[in-house]
Amino acid sequence: MRLLRIVALGLAGALAAGLGAAEEQRTLPAPHTKAKLICHDCHQKEKPTSAAVPDEACMVCHGDYPAMKALTKDAKPNPHGSPHDPILCTECHRQHKPPVVKCLECHEGKFTFKIK
Repeated sequence: MRLLRIVALGLAGALAAGLGAAEEQRTLPAPHTKAKLICHDCHQKEKPTSAAVPDEACMVCHGDYPAMKALTKDAKPNPHGSPHDPILCTECHRQHKPPVVKCLECHEGKFTFKIK
């Protein structure tokens, strides 16, 4: 029942944000669903009307920028060790759309990352 609520709230948020039909169908990634997150947990609003999520909402569970840089320290190059820090979490990790590697917009072909 809770999963149905999460999906319903996610769809309502997507519709309110004016997202495309394919994106309206996208549910949260499995770890967020398993954690029983609801829209408010990330959007910090009862009825979000946009896809905007403050980085602080990510940091509650995932840690701050230095923590993420330390967590991914063995990746070469470290995706969280950008000289352009801080890059907003949602620039790459987009929950209702496929993730992107923001670095590749300027550094095409120089990095190989799989975003989790």
